[in-house]
Amino acid sequence: MATNINLDDILTRYPEEEASLIEILHDIQAAHRHLPRETMKTVAEYTGVPLSRVTAVATFYSAFSFEPKGETVIKICMGTACHVKGANLIKGEAERKLGIKAGQTTKDGKFTLEVVNCVGACAMAPLVIQNEQYYGKFKPVDLDKLLRTGE
Repeated sequence: MATNINLDDILTRYPEEEASLIEILHDIQAAHRHLPRETMKTVAEYTGVPLSRVTAVATFYSAFSFEPKGETVIKICMGTACHVKGANLIKGEAERKLGIKAGQTTKDGKFTLEVVNCVGACAMAPLVIQNEQYYGKFKPVDLDKLLRTGE
């Protein structure tokens, strides 16, 4: 679960250099469940990297988000093996149960639903990832249990 750690606490963990940029962004995202835009200027000043480059890095990597994510992030793999084995049915059922579309977060901030490209676990297809936990051979009926564990 995310905690609102002070930005200075994060920055002081790293050397004031460009090589620290991605790790700093990861820690900010972990602490706040997103990258608050107002932190980008401070990160740029601290690392000595132009603000445009910090923003470019933050927007290039799909792991980063400027929009807050839910306490529980559910990712549905849509790679070929997962797609063939029913990932689209899982996605549809998850959207129905959560009342949101893929790429959105529930109004209460508990869940974010995402679709991702192949994660390289094709033998486990179809695959759903809840936060960092992988669930293979997933079926739409497994969603109820998964959503309960995310509460």
